[in-house]
Amino acid sequence: MTMGDDRSSMIDDRSSPPSPSKARLGCPRRGTPRSRALAGRILGLFGWRMLGTLPDVPRFVLIVAPHTSNWDFPLGIFAMFTVGLQLTWLGKHTLFRFPVRGLLRWLGGEPVDRAAPLGVVGAAIERFRDRPQWVLAIAPEGTRRRISHWKTGYHRVAHGAGVPILPVAIDYSRRVIEIGTLFEPTDDARADTAALRRRFTTAMARYPEQFATEP
Repeated sequence: MTMGDDRSSMIDDRSSPPSPSKARLGCPRRGTPRSRALAGRILGLFGWRMLGTLPDVPRFVLIVAPHTSNWDFPLGIFAMFTVGLQLTWLGKHTLFRFPVRGLLRWLGGEPVDRAAPLGVVGAAIERFRDRPQWVLAIAPEGTRRRISHWKTGYHRVAHGAGVPILPVAIDYSRRVIEIGTLFEPTDDARADTAALRRRFTTAMARYPEQFATEP
C-alpha cells in the first residue's frame, strides 16, 4: 500500500460515525416541539407555568411534592408533556386493565405487583439496572391524605440503583411547577430526606394542612 492510500484510509476512519454503544445517553425524551408547545399552552390556560431545566442525564428518580390534591396528577402529566420528558410512574397491576390499560401506559404508567418477592422498591431497582435510560417519578408522601413523615422508598430506590434524585415542586401559591437541581443520595436516608424536604414549603400545597411537616 502506498503512503497516499494509507492517508486516505486514515481520513475515512476519522470521519466514520461513532458506534451507537459509545454514544452518550441524555435525558429520555418524548413528543415533538408541537406537542410540547400545545401542552405548555394548556398549562397556561389554567394559569400555570414551568420553571427550571431538565438535567441531561439518562437515569434518575424524580420526586414530586407537595402531594395533597387530585389535581397534582393532571398537572404533573401536562408538565411532563410540556418539557418532553419520558418518565414512568408505577401503579398497582390491577389498575392496568381494559379499557384503560393502553391510556395509563401512554401516560407513563407501568404495572407492578406489590406482592411480588422483590417488592416495589426491588422491582424499581431492577428496572433501573436493566435500562440505560429511565426516569421514575415518585411522590414521597405516598398519599394525598395527611401524614407526618415522608416515606423513604424513593431514597431506597435511588440509592440502591445508584442514580440521583430530582426534586420537582407543584407550587399552588405561585401556580408554578418548578424543576430543581439534582441531589446525590448518600447512605444516610434520614439526613438526605431532611435536606430534600427543605426544598419544599407548606405554602406550596393546595391543602397546606395535609402536607407532611417532618422529613
